[in-house]
Amino acid sequence: MRSKSACAARLLASAAIAAVLALTVAGCKTTSDDITGSVTAASAPRSDADWRKQVELWSGRYRDNPSDPDTAMAYARALRATDQRAQAVAVLEQASIRNPHNMPLLGDYGRALAAAGNYNQALDVLGRAHTPDQPDWRILNAQGAVLDQLGRHSEAQRHYSAALKIKPDEPSTLSNLGLSYALTKDLRRAEATLQQAMGRPNAGPKVRQNLALVVGLEGRFAEAEKIASADLPADEAAANVRYLREMLAQRGRLSKKAGRTNVPPPDAGT
Repeated sequence: MRSKSACAARLLASAAIAAVLALTVAGCKTTSDDITGSVTAASAPRSDADWRKQVELWSGRYRDNPSDPDTAMAYARALRATDQRAQAVAVLEQASIRNPHNMPLLGDYGRALAAAGNYNQALDVLGRAHTPDQPDWRILNAQGAVLDQLGRHSEAQRHYSAALKIKPDEPSTLSNLGLSYALTKDLRRAEATLQQAMGRPNAGPKVRQNLALVVGLEGRFAEAEKIASADLPADEAAANVRYLREMLAQRGRLSKKAGRTNVPPPDAGT
């Protein structure tokens, strides 16, 4: 039977994977391995209403041609954005059966499984989404996040390091690596790694939140709130501070119950 401390750590881990997977759904278009499929960042929907329209649009296209991998990926992306994770997994599962060698599709399927909490299956699928002679840094990053979810932090960190050899200073990978260090209670190294991620011009908002969280875990609450709200519009700054306070409060409640300090880990999607 699992200890309370292990359950606490897993719950916090789930919060972190949701955070980074949210970045994937937000529409980060870089290569064909991206979850957006045929939807670019510039055209990516922003509001809930927009995403619901996307579900309706891609649902029809998927019914007309369920074998098309780009259609399946775009439809699954919209489903995940509207919190229909099980259906997104089902769509990608069927598409991967029809296209068993399509690696971008397998990458999306693996990330969708991770978002749904199916970590062991996600790890298996992600392992088939690239090859040792042609490794994909995004898949290595996703595999690391899943390994962190499974408590295999040393393996996770090796995957992040391998991803960084392919794409040095990538902020999403550095952010995951920083959270992985925090999970092993190496908060100084976690902060240094997240500071490095924040120094990159393409660092996203979750990098800032993760850095603020680790600084808060070190007990520097005023500095953490300053980081969370720096250089942001008032509404976004307030939302970031609320997120920070909620995460620190959750961590405090769970740590008190478990009798130990726990930290949320990284996650599976870029």
